[in-house]
Amino acid sequence: MLTSQRKTQIAISCGSLLLAGLHLLWPGIRLDAVTLTLLCTAAVPWLVPLFKSLELPGGWKIEFQELQATEQRADKAGLLEEEAAGSGPDQEYSFQVVANRDANLALAGLRIEIEKRLISLADGAEIKRRRMGISSLLRSLSDREILSHEERSVLWDMIGLLNSAAHGASADQQHAQWVLDVGPRLLATLDKRIDQQ
Repeated sequence: MLTSQRKTQIAISCGSLLLAGLHLLWPGIRLDAVTLTLLCTAAVPWLVPLFKSLELPGGWKIEFQELQATEQRADKAGLLEEEAAGSGPDQEYSFQVVANRDANLALAGLRIEIEKRLISLADGAEIKRRRMGISSLLRSLSDREILSHEERSVLWDMIGLLNSAAHGASADQQHAQWVLDVGPRLLATLDKRIDQQ
């Protein structure tokens, strides 16, 4: 059974190949920039897993949303509360304050908040975490069954993406909105785990 994404990929590829073929059928027209652009467009849907972004002639830029994919995995793993309890006017995280001014800082701020909660979970489980990096911390929490293997994998991927913002990767208002939507829900789930210890 074809998924909607696969149908879209096929439609874009077939449409672009058809246009490129018609463009080549007309006498006197050689393989030019238009044909090459159409052929590239036909290949783009199949290359999505390989690239974070792609810019085509004319300034057309495609952003592939790793954060959204990670959000879906986090939701499937049960890491996202439906409603972020306590994240209303009384609870404001630092990343929420800066999100509208600096998307990179908001992403880095969420990463810090996640690590604080992972440290609290480790302390509650009496995990000796001295000189333990985030990878080892996640592994220890998974080994103690405080986090499932899927939760550990999702958090590791998410932290990697958030780290890239702290190291200068380009982030925009769309990323900041993602932090505002997902961050409080994720932190609410981790806070609930801490309270249950």
